[in-house]
Amino acid sequence: MPLDTGNVRRLHLVADVETDEAPIVVGHPSLDDGADLGLALKAARQFRGLTTQDVADATRIRQSYIEALEDMRLEDLPSRPFTIGYVRAYAGLLGLDGEAAVARFKNDAPDEGAELRAPVGVRRERDPRLALILAGGLLVVGAILLWNVAQRAITKDEPPPQIAPESAQVRVAHGANGGSVSLGAPLPAPVESTTPEPYKTPGLDDAAANGGSVDAAKLAAKARAEAEAAAGVTNTEQLAIGAPFKPKGQMLGASPADASGVTIQARKAGAFTVRRADGGIEMTRWLSAGDAYRAPRTPGLVLDVVDPPLFEVYYNGRLTGRLTANQTAVAKLIPPPPAVTAVTPKAQ
Repeated sequence: MPLDTGNVRRLHLVADVETDEAPIVVGHPSLDDGADLGLALKAARQFRGLTTQDVADATRIRQSYIEALEDMRLEDLPSRPFTIGYVRAYAGLLGLDGEAAVARFKNDAPDEGAELRAPVGVRRERDPRLALILAGGLLVVGAILLWNVAQRAITKDEPPPQIAPESAQVRVAHGANGGSVSLGAPLPAPVESTTPEPYKTPGLDDAAANGGSVDAAKLAAKARAEAEAAAGVTNTEQLAIGAPFKPKGQMLGASPADASGVTIQARKAGAFTVRRADGGIEMTRWLSAGDAYRAPRTPGLVLDVVDPPLFEVYYNGRLTGRLTANQTAVAKLIPPPPAVTAVTPKAQ
């Protein structure tokens, strides 16, 4: 019966005598021959007249791996499990015990806990585009962080904008009189300002020390003004009567079209109240030095102050004097019209 050699193109079995019994192989190499397993497999292959290409075709193993296994060049072989499989298949093709061949291979090339090597010829290459994408993302994140830090630094160094509100006029009804006064919108505080000293009402400390009240302080100021007037000291002696009005602060009160011509300007800070004819309060403010009040044409208005000499009176833009009483009617601050003198023609 012919021997099935599979894909092996040449297979020569040498025998001296062939009898009716099984053929006797003369000089058959074994796995114990040679200095290592590679030489034993090579001797067995050559004994059968096979080439490494024949073994590669029969076992489907690369010819380079067959040659490396015979020379025991383990660095040219794939990982150890693959190499053990190659040894078992190679020995089986040559009619040798595959497990015995694997045992000798492990004895000739021990490998205690070594890491598995990747198959020879396989290279792991990383996509260079991933590194570029990562670098670009880091640059974008860094740029955003730097921009935010710069914006915060710029915003922190800049002072808050001082924007005055849009001018507005508030019409305040006068009740039964039917008049109205226009009040300007409040102005913003300056960028750099200091807190002014608290205002002290003249005579208030004396009145408080004597157990009096604010009314008593007013009476004391009025008495002092009367005493000064009786002594011949008036608040107009040192004034430049007729001097033009110069705005130095806020302008309160009526608009120029509704003004009566009377303007009150504070020389120093003080309380300033405008009362209507019925006693109601038209306006009450704390005037700083330079602030002015333009009186409207509303009849019956009364100016109520604590220290009259602090306020100068202007009529039609010219200085006429200072307040002399705690309560003064606006109508009394309007000078009377000049008297008209009749001219008598001379007799011929």
